[in-house]
Amino acid sequence: MTTLEPALTFDFREAIHENRLKGIWKMMVDYRLPYLAATAALAVSALAKTFMYLLLRYFVDDVLTQGEYIGNITQTFLWIALGFVGLAAFEGGFSFLSGRLAAYTAEGITRRLRDFLFDHIQRLSFSYHATTPTGDLIERVTSDVDALRRFFSEQGIGMGRIVLLFVINFIAILNLNVKLGLISVIVIPFMLLVSLWFFKKVTKRYENYQAQEAVLSTTLQENLTGVRVVKAFGRQEYEKSKFEKDNWNKYLKGKLLLFMHSLFWPLSDIVLGLQMLFGFVYAATMAINGEITVGMYIAYVGLVVWLIWPIRNLGRIIVSASTGMVSYGRLMEIVKQAREPLFDGKVQPQGPVKGELTFEKVSFIYSDGEKNVLKDVSFTVRPGQSIALLGSTGSGKSSLVNLLPRFHEYTSGRILLDGVELTDYSRAYLRKQIGIVEQEPFLFSRSIRENITYGVGRDVSQEEVERAAKAAAVHEVIMGFPDGYNTLVGEKGVTLSGGQKQRVTIARTLLKNPRILILDDS
Repeated sequence: MTTLEPALTFDFREAIHENRLKGIWKMMVDYRLPYLAATAALAVSALAKTFMYLLLRYFVDDVLTQGEYIGNITQTFLWIALGFVGLAAFEGGFSFLSGRLAAYTAEGITRRLRDFLFDHIQRLSFSYHATTPTGDLIERVTSDVDALRRFFSEQGIGMGRIVLLFVINFIAILNLNVKLGLISVIVIPFMLLVSLWFFKKVTKRYENYQAQEAVLSTTLQENLTGVRVVKAFGRQEYEKSKFEKDNWNKYLKGKLLLFMHSLFWPLSDIVLGLQMLFGFVYAATMAINGEITVGMYIAYVGLVVWLIWPIRNLGRIIVSASTGMVSYGRLMEIVKQAREPLFDGKVQPQGPVKGELTFEKVSFIYSDGEKNVLKDVSFTVRPGQSIALLGSTGSGKSSLVNLLPRFHEYTSGRILLDGVELTDYSRAYLRKQIGIVEQEPFLFSRSIRENITYGVGRDVSQEEVERAAKAAAVHEVIMGFPDGYNTLVGEKGVTLSGGQKQRVTIARTLLKNPRILILDDS
């Protein structure tokens, strides 16, 4: 059965384009028809407004001046009044419809975009996350997505509204008097050129502003994450100075951005105001000389306002649209990052591995490094055997174990798992077979039970959960909480000690029942 509902998902990698406007158009898949309908509704609204002034001209010239009535004077006034009310209703109704359809488009596209970005970021490589500040990612997924939402809901549809108002009212003025129409648009080309010049300048300023806002978000995120360290070492003043420095830089960049806006408004108001004043005086002179009627003059005064001021707003929207263009580019920088392939292995075993590991002259260099972190490492681990890796800090112990689930790819040598090259297994399969307890234990802001069962991928009985907790020596601690395994941990729940967090993460890994267990400083 066919449906007009838009697809809930969309691969935004298809929207990557050097031309940002074309890229934004590609983002509108499944929402183009509602957006075009919003534009069409704006056209009807603009026509209704224009006809109100033409009706006013008819009322002044034909009814009041020449006494041409529809039936009698009462009927004529009644019909004209109904005409004004009807046109106002048309204008308001279709304007509402346009806004509703534009909002539907904007919210729908940004909802899909947020969902895609959340999924996409989780699928990016460990190397990407290691080199990209968390605050920068948060800034892009929130602030930049919202800037695109405003582009669709306000700026894009606003451009359509202004162009339609200009075209319709310009044609109406030309219909009144060609000379008046041409005189009324003398400065329009100049204002369009000025708007485009400001657009380029504001785009650059906004890019710098957003980049600095990302720096500020990263500083705040790091400070809140490490607040215990800050307090333990009494570094509040240092952190305050650091934040104030970043905030001051953001203030300066924002000041430059607002300066560009403050230059544009007075210039556009003066130029367009003079254009309108000139039009009023010229039209009044024509009316005094008998070249146009009084009704035509009154209609012109109303129409020229909706000819000139929309152009002023077009300049504003063109300048404001630069934020949407910049945000599109910043988001596409994330979107175009290659995802970590999870199912790329040549070998897809049906059952679990036995667990025999062989390292043969394995070397490894990080993608952003120059020196070997590991060089010619060779050893063998038998199934059921426990191996301890000893070494000084920074000797590569964590780097070595992170090669097993293919968080990183070794640069030379071979790693064999059950006699098969490690890279021949898919990442998804390997990570099901391997359980890792990281150096820094992490728990989600959920119940203890949800944290322990996280990653198992099946329904787990309470008995299994408790068995894993007992094996990790944390069952008694959990039962000491009022809500037991349903106790919330994290910001909204109880605060666990570092050791308790470590044991909960061990229970989580044990419940997974991995064939290869890695305890990284645990």
